[in-house]
Amino acid sequence: MQSGIKTTPLQWFQALWKFSRPHTIVGTSLSVIGLALIALSTQYRGGDLFTIGQTSSTALVFYPTFLVQIIAALAPSLAANIYIVGLNQCTDIDIDRINKPHLPLASGEFSFRQGVGIVACTGLLAIGGAGIQGLKLFWTVALSMVMGTVYSLPPLRLKRFPFWAALCIFGVRGGVVNVGFFLHFRSLLGGGGPIPLKVWGLTGFVILFAFAIAIFKDIPDREGDLKFHIRTLTVRLGGPTVFRLACWVLSLAYLGIVGLSLWGLPATHPGWILSTHLGILVLFWYRCQRVNLSSHLQVTQFYQWIWKLFFLEYVIFPIACLLP
Repeated sequence: MQSGIKTTPLQWFQALWKFSRPHTIVGTSLSVIGLALIALSTQYRGGDLFTIGQTSSTALVFYPTFLVQIIAALAPSLAANIYIVGLNQCTDIDIDRINKPHLPLASGEFSFRQGVGIVACTGLLAIGGAGIQGLKLFWTVALSMVMGTVYSLPPLRLKRFPFWAALCIFGVRGGVVNVGFFLHFRSLLGGGGPIPLKVWGLTGFVILFAFAIAIFKDIPDREGDLKFHIRTLTVRLGGPTVFRLACWVLSLAYLGIVGLSLWGLPATHPGWILSTHLGILVLFWYRCQRVNLSSHLQVTQFYQWIWKLFFLEYVIFPIACLLP
């Protein structure tokens, strides 16, 4: 095992940034902030958001306090994110040398011991940081970490089984994150009662989206997974079949949220939801028709673009909740 070749602090932090899988860091950050804003929309909406600070002396303190609470929740969430993706890299070094040779453990920028140390430290920070902020945040972070652990770590190593691997991914990104963070932030705002329909609508959308990501991510990794007997859907069915399945699942997610909006999604702006989601769906099909499935580079770039659509939802949907 290589001992790690990075020596300067700058190089070490650059390797840590790659180790953290930046696209997942962006996704986690936007989802936490977006759900905080959705929770805020259950208390104030539309013009109230922009006038209450001018008419209420307490509001002048309220918004900076809430911003601090968002940052406080982000810290253990990002630590948990690094724990999950780092653990996966620690258990997949040989596979990553084929599929993702740029990652720090696969390339030798970090040694296995350094990887384990980062995973252990971020895991402890995540549990400790969430625990001091209340049970709702603690269970949200803890459940995410448990599912991330059984996904990667033997003897379960659920990533070997397509159904269970997908369940881990969309279970965390869809169910645990959306419901857990919404309840955490709503409790900080003093709200209560049943979870609003708009949160369930977003949760359903993200579950479908995360399922598509879960099966799509294995298309560029077919060579390494096949060699190490990881029986993903891509290994079993082939890249083109899984690509088409992922595209139709994503389309169902967008059409589903459009249908909910037409049916009537309370406390959201229907015009904003319809125009944005239908526009993205048209652009998505335009892009997917132009992907050369025999090109590893094009498939990987398209997969990264799908992640950007995932990020975008946590901008679009909170705006729909906040608009009057």
